[in-house]
Amino acid sequence: MEAVGLIEETRQALARSAAAAGTSGVADVIAEVWQVQALVEAVGSHLAITGPPAVRAEAVSLSEAGMRGCVTLRHDGQGAEGVRAARLTRMDDVHAALGALAVLLGGSVTALVGVCVSAEEEGLYWQCVEAIDAADVSADRVTGILRGLALPERGPAA
Repeated sequence: MEAVGLIEETRQALARSAAAAGTSGVADVIAEVWQVQALVEAVGSHLAITGPPAVRAEAVSLSEAGMRGCVTLRHDGQGAEGVRAARLTRMDDVHAALGALAVLLGGSVTALVGVCVSAEEEGLYWQCVEAIDAADVSADRVTGILRGLALPERGPAA
């Protein structure tokens, strides 16, 4: 599946879980934020392999940040549909995909803040704080890749 479509599907699932968090509990929000971080890892890996050479190192860092985000959430991410990020097969427009991923990461932070303020258990609160930090690191990596894409290609020194 193309990256922008997959990111949009994940954004919609996150929005649904955040809207229903009061009735269905926070487990769905945590599962969807885990899906976001798994998607971050997949996008980073995809760019590290297929992206422009100038951004491959930063793409590896993005993939690692997504992996750390998944570990922070201590969730297996397995819902009825499995790991959504596994369906990523192509990235037709890198800029659009990274822009959409940045918006998705912002949405995940918003959802996590909602869980934090209503958390009755200290462990859940700190898990969310760590996940917010992981999303912030991921967003920084996305910004770094976008910056790298904006730089002109350097040819051999004359």
